[in-house]
Amino acid sequence: MTEYLVRRLLQSVLVLFLITLVAFGLIHAAPGGPTQMMLSPGLSPEALKVQAHNLGLDQPIHIQYIRWLGNMLQGDLGHTFKNNMPVGDILWPTVGNTLVLMGVAWLLSLIIAIPWGIYNSTSTYGISDQIASFVSYVGFAMPAFWFGILLQELFALKLNWLPLSDMWAMGQEGNIGNLILHLLMPVTVLSLGFLAAYAKYSRSSMLEVLDQDYIRTARAKGVAERKVIFRHALRNALIPIITVLGLDLPILVGGATLTERVFNWPGMGRLFIEMAVAREYSVLMAITIITAVMVIIGNLVADILYAIVDPRVQLGRKGGKAA
Repeated sequence: MTEYLVRRLLQSVLVLFLITLVAFGLIHAAPGGPTQMMLSPGLSPEALKVQAHNLGLDQPIHIQYIRWLGNMLQGDLGHTFKNNMPVGDILWPTVGNTLVLMGVAWLLSLIIAIPWGIYNSTSTYGISDQIASFVSYVGFAMPAFWFGILLQELFALKLNWLPLSDMWAMGQEGNIGNLILHLLMPVTVLSLGFLAAYAKYSRSSMLEVLDQDYIRTARAKGVAERKVIFRHALRNALIPIITVLGLDLPILVGGATLTERVFNWPGMGRLFIEMAVAREYSVLMAITIITAVMVIIGNLVADILYAIVDPRVQLGRKGGKAA
C-alpha cells in the first residue's frame, strides 16, 4: 500500500510538472501574451528594454519558467498585470465560494441519486424508474445556463420568492439563512446534472452486478433480498460509481463556469471567464494548476477507495491494482 502510494505520488508530481510546462509555454507563446500585457504601451524602445529587463522578460523562456515555478512552490502565485494585486488574494476567496456551491450540489445529488438508482435496479421499468429516466434525459440534454435563466424568471422575477443572483444580499454577509436562499436556484441547476449522471450509473452498475452468478446463488440459498442487495451486490456496484466520483472531484474546485456566471456567484468559474477576457494570465495559470492538482487527487482517492470497497482489489502490486 505504502509503495503504491509513493509510486502514484511520484507519477502525479511528474504529470503536474508536465502540465505546468505545457500551460506556461502555450500562454507565453500566444499572441498578446504576458510579455505584451506586462510592458507599458507608449514607451520608447529603450524604455521598453529597461522595463523588460527589470521584469525579467528579456530572459529565455525556460529561465522565466524556472523562476515562476520556484515562486509557485513557495506559495507565490504572482501578481495581476493591471493593478499588481497578489493572485492569491483574488483567487482563494473564490475557491471557497465555489466549494460551498459545488459541495452542496454534489452531496445533495449523491444522497438522492445513489439510493434512487439502487431502488430502480430492483424494480426496473416501474414508475420510479421511468421518472428517473426522464430526469436523466432532461439533465443531460438541457443546458445549465438556460435552466438557470428559467428559474430566475419564475422564482425571482415573477414570484419574487428567491433572490435573483449573488451569494449574499447586501449587508447580510455571514447570514446562513440568506446564504441558503441564494443557494437554492444554483444548487438546483447543478444538482440536476449530477443527479442525472449518478442515478443512471447507480442503476446500470447495480443491474450488471445483480445479473452475476454469485447473486443468483445467494438468492437460491434463501438469503434475504435486502441482504443480497446491500451486503453482496452494493460493494461491487460501487466501483464504477467511485470512478465517476473521482473524475467529478475537480469540478468541485473548478466550478460550474456558466452557472456561476448566470447567478453572479463569486466563484472560481466566474473568475476564470473574467480573467480570460482581461488576459490576466497569472490568474489563469493558477486556476489551471489548482484544477490539475484536483484531477490528480481525484484519481488517487478513487484508487484507494477501490481497495476499501472491494477486498479483491489490492494496492501495491505491479500495475497498481490486481484482482
